[in-house]
Amino acid sequence: MPRPARRALAIAPPRTEPSWREQEHLLLGEVMRLVGKSLAPDVVFREMLHLMSELLGLNRGRVVLLDSFEKGNDRASAEEASIHFAYGLTKAEMSRGRYMVGEGITGAVLSTGQTIIVQNIDADPRFLNRAVERSRLPQETVAFIAVPIELGKTTIGVLAAHRIRRRNRALSEDVAVLRLLATLSGQLLQLRQLVQAQTRELESKNALLSQALESATARYGIIGRSPALLRALAELERVSRASASVLLLGESGTGKELFARALHLASARHDGPFIKVNCAAIPETLFESELFGHEKGAFTGASTSRAGWFEQADQGTIFLDEIGEMPLAMQAKLLRTLQEGTIIRLGAKREMPITVRVVAATNRDLAVEVASGNFRQDLFYRLNVIPISLPSLAQRREDIRPLALHFLNKTNQQNQRNVHFSPQALDALEEQAWPGNIRELSNVIERTVLLTDQAIVSRKEIETWLPETNTSASIARKRDTHSVNSGSSGAPLVREYRSHDSHHAEDLRNAMRLHGGNQSRAAQSLGLTPRQFGYRWHRLAAQEST
Repeated sequence: MPRPARRALAIAPPRTEPSWREQEHLLLGEVMRLVGKSLAPDVVFREMLHLMSELLGLNRGRVVLLDSFEKGNDRASAEEASIHFAYGLTKAEMSRGRYMVGEGITGAVLSTGQTIIVQNIDADPRFLNRAVERSRLPQETVAFIAVPIELGKTTIGVLAAHRIRRRNRALSEDVAVLRLLATLSGQLLQLRQLVQAQTRELESKNALLSQALESATARYGIIGRSPALLRALAELERVSRASASVLLLGESGTGKELFARALHLASARHDGPFIKVNCAAIPETLFESELFGHEKGAFTGASTSRAGWFEQADQGTIFLDEIGEMPLAMQAKLLRTLQEGTIIRLGAKREMPITVRVVAATNRDLAVEVASGNFRQDLFYRLNVIPISLPSLAQRREDIRPLALHFLNKTNQQNQRNVHFSPQALDALEEQAWPGNIRELSNVIERTVLLTDQAIVSRKEIETWLPETNTSASIARKRDTHSVNSGSSGAPLVREYRSHDSHHAEDLRNAMRLHGGNQSRAAQSLGLTPRQFGYRWHRLAAQEST
């Protein structure tokens, strides 16, 4: 019988340890896999340091970072760095690993940005043995490799590890791997920094948008929820259904026009017209024609008939702003209209009945004007049936932030900008005295949005746009002591009265010349409101043309 065929014996090849090159590839592959899953440095660095020890024998690896980089500050000349990530070190050892720039091996790498290789830590006096006591290291010769971690061209940290000298792996290969890992670490830290900056920016924008949404719930277009403002609004709503005249008292820039419009919207006349008349902007010779209208041929140049402001406001509300600027002769004619409910066009022979609610406003103390003979007492009593005192911005500081955000959003939309304020910038706005009240705040916001080149305005930048005044604190204190609970008592006002001839023509011209034709700045330099200055400038132009 033939012999059965012998079965071939499968002989397994002898097992060999992986080469150093394979270990390197494994380490780098694992690190890149981690980076693909997470950009969090604490996850990537700890595993990277662990694999350095397990695969390459680079033990007690640590990532040392400058304190200024971790805190986001500018780098100082004399500063410290500390161990933020490590493998093979206890918490106590990590806490001891603090180095001044230039101190020891780690500090020298931070200072020079150059890799340093210590062949024998016992033979190099620069090696401090600060983090790990020498007794806890192997008794044989221990080397130390420290390579810089850079962000751009700036050294922000150090990647370092111990190494046993007797290993059969070339030192240069370990240095090459550490440099590669240090480059990857710098990129990862830069990504974290960018993500943190974008996160902070988004959080800031979200906070601002949330506040803006809160402010969007304003009644009648009046922004704010401060107790002083709510009291004034409550008083306005109580009298809105009445037909009696209302006198709005308050400093310049407190929003008297908005309150007048709110009174109109809350009244039964809200479907009728709302007519605003700025008494400070009408030349004295045109007052009667502007308020009551004129017939054709009533005066030279009257080629057609024209309805006056009162006639146009019939069945609605007329708002007489800066009523204190009205000449005495016109005050008598206005009183007659309020008492009888009729008007007579200039050049007409018949009276015309009208039904109009009058809302007047002033930043003067009309009682003082009456005493000085500049305002008719009977007209004052007629207008002062329902006085409402409007709070200054200093009395409603809780509203500064929502007001600022309202003006910011409005200016952004009007000018196609995308500017935002940091929380610290809004704090600076809240701390300002604002002698010009809401109008001044609006002007500052608009100027900042138009002139800034930053996406988010910081406190430092907003302070460059704030008006400088040495009396801000005293003005704020005066306002805070001025009780908004005065209600209908007609409290005295801050701005002093200026008569229409308080400044010479040359004063007005010089102010315009000094401020490049800007009437607002010229008015401020003379202690006048823009309306008061505009009235005087218009009168001057009219006089010079005759």
